[in-house]
Amino acid sequence: MTVARLSGITYYPVKGCAGAELSEATLTRAGLPHDRAYAIADEKGDLRWQGGDPALALIAPELTGHELTLRAPGRNPVPADSADVHAWITDVLGVPSTLVRCPAGNGGRLHVVSRAGLDDLNRRIAARGAAPVPMNRFRPNLVVDGWDAPHTEDRAARLVVGGAELSFTEATIRCAVTMVDQRTGLRSGPEPLRTLADYRRADGGGLAFGAYFEVRRAGRVSLGDEVTAEFRMR
Repeated sequence: MTVARLSGITYYPVKGCAGAELSEATLTRAGLPHDRAYAIADEKGDLRWQGGDPALALIAPELTGHELTLRAPGRNPVPADSADVHAWITDVLGVPSTLVRCPAGNGGRLHVVSRAGLDDLNRRIAARGAAPVPMNRFRPNLVVDGWDAPHTEDRAARLVVGGAELSFTEATIRCAVTMVDQRTGLRSGPEPLRTLADYRRADGGGLAFGAYFEVRRAGRVSLGDEVTAEFRMR
């Protein structure tokens, strides 16, 4: 049996924008440090999301120490604490926008997706003659490679990875964000939702792919760490 290992660690300093990949991180009870610490709001104060504003994917936040810089193709980078940041974001998105703090961050949740689940989905997508989708469509925090069965994260009550322990909270219900090409910031549907609708309908409604976990024991994790799972009783 293949040993499951951590193959991806990503956090999203600005909710809805591009992620930043890490080789190691300390998981705290609040989740990944700085994950979704900021967001982008419209003129009414409502938070923007890629389903409505797919160009958010083009904004790449870079956190150095406690200094946040935003980057986007064809534009000079802008410091998040500068007077120009709101006009810069508005120019990228084409609609009035402001950068705001998210005091609650991500609520301590970590989004876990298995490589086996993505491989199974892409086999199904290919069978209908469509192009496969990359992992970044699902915007995971942690990617686990090596589980034999697709969607093993659905059945895990508890995960131990590195020095951290995680517990299952709920399945992740997918939305239109998964149809946004994260490289171009453009919608490119109908995949993967069209194919997920064939076999991943959740009991409570919606299409499930991946799962949320909370950190029960804080600890350091690194790419390549073994991931062990304890499963729920059926």
